[in-house]
Amino acid sequence: MTLADDFRRLHAEGVLVLPNAWDAASARLVERAGAAAVATTSGAVAWSLGVPDGDRLPLDLLAGAVERIAGAVAVPVTADVESGGPDVAATVRAVLAAGAVGINLEDGGGPVEAHRDRVAAARDAGGRDLFVNARTDLYLFGIGDPDDRLAETISRAGIYGEAGADGIFVPGVTDPGVLRTLVAEIPLPVNVLAGPGAPPVDELAAIGVRRVSVGTGLAEVAYAAADHAARELLATGTYGALEGGLAYGDLQKLLD
Repeated sequence: MTLADDFRRLHAEGVLVLPNAWDAASARLVERAGAAAVATTSGAVAWSLGVPDGDRLPLDLLAGAVERIAGAVAVPVTADVESGGPDVAATVRAVLAAGAVGINLEDGGGPVEAHRDRVAAARDAGGRDLFVNARTDLYLFGIGDPDDRLAETISRAGIYGEAGADGIFVPGVTDPGVLRTLVAEIPLPVNVLAGPGAPPVDELAAIGVRRVSVGTGLAEVAYAAADHAARELLATGTYGALEGGLAYGDLQKLLD
């Protein structure tokens, strides 16, 4: 069984939990913690390379990051490629060559026809070796009439599925009632963006959610720790915030 086959299977067996990584070390840590697959997060990958999030990372830097992550782990890797850039097919070919077996492709809440075409282009470029997780952002960005948002999300999911999507990602929704409706009305695996305040994974699984990710959550925690430690060191000359870190030797062994 290939990594692509394994990744597809993981969406059919319970809930796939993806603590998102942004470099080789974070990917190894996620794998060591027991993750069955590794997902990148566009925001943290961009930040780690000195670029803001939001389709601003050049393709060569994105592909390089994916290659380092995929080369560091033995489990399947799915890459967040945001909107896919100006040439979705080229982006797909680059991340496949880098070792990914899946992508997240977001609509930004824009015209449904444009994203339908991007999904179709990704499907054609990637073939069955690529798991296309089509993201719709109506809830995340609060787009449109709130009373129409659920129906429009379900409609978009159907259109993206017909264009070749393998899964549907609806960030911005953690309400159990809305999720039950999404799961009931969308025949593809539904992905949820979770974090503090969201139902725990076992409750999301009971609702029927097939994939749970945390986006930039892990990176935000890591950068917060660095910020806290740096501020303490410069303000008081003390080192309390450095306590409890992973040992140097442990990190060395992690990447050896």
